[in-house]
Amino acid sequence: MRPLVMGVLNVTPDSFSDGGRFLDPGAAAAHGRALAAAGADIVDVGGESSRPGATPVPAAEEIRRVVPVIAALAGEVRVSVDTTKPEVAEAALDAGATLVNDISASLWPQAAAAGAGWVAMHMRGTPATMQLDPAYDDVVAEVAAFLRAAADAAAAGGVGEVWIDPGIGFGKTAAHNLALLRHLDRLVEGPYPVLVGTSRKGFLGGVAPEPDGTPATVDDRLPASLATATWAMLAGAAMVRVHDVAATVQAARLVGDRPGRSDGPHSEAKRVAT
Repeated sequence: MRPLVMGVLNVTPDSFSDGGRFLDPGAAAAHGRALAAAGADIVDVGGESSRPGATPVPAAEEIRRVVPVIAALAGEVRVSVDTTKPEVAEAALDAGATLVNDISASLWPQAAAAGAGWVAMHMRGTPATMQLDPAYDDVVAEVAAFLRAAADAAAAGGVGEVWIDPGIGFGKTAAHNLALLRHLDRLVEGPYPVLVGTSRKGFLGGVAPEPDGTPATVDDRLPASLATATWAMLAGAAMVRVHDVAATVQAARLVGDRPGRSDGPHSEAKRVAT
């Protein structure tokens, strides 16, 4: 069984990669269908940018952006909602989303009430402040402990499908991000399936620069995005969140078909997610 691929669908004017491209609900739904046709197992719809320095969006505006798109896609592909607001999560779940992708790691009660899945992500601070001066004594241990506590609380509270995400790029330096990828086994060995999102993120521009040494721009980060997604999948991540779905699905098939691979401890969670 190959790792799952979550396709990114931002219905925002200011997301770092595709902001402004899918503000029209019809265009957004069409892109969601294209992601599904390219092999996305889940389409992740977000109405508020979480890029470094982003400012919050009122809940009513976020609901206006995401609900029509979720309602249009829900009968065709599994849909998750990327939000930090309880009222947005509830509206999205009512519209047909079945997974809450939660960078605040706080919305498990909404997921439990709806019988939906929930992703707990680690973030230090808020999108507006998270990259000002991120510091840890032991980033891997601290992230693992935070996620285990959040996931345990959700499971105890009735969420049947719980995922954890180390939050690459969310309140972390490039060195922190690489340390988390290098030691991903410490998350994978626990009882919860792991989701990893590195796609097109800023740190990749520095660690995989252009031949002349200048940082790779957002549009030139596909090789590094694929490399880190494959790295995560080989380390045992059960799902990766990406912009470039077709290429990542090809990589996921290779990872899933490699000799000696087993489904591992989270195979049941993968089946639930599909």
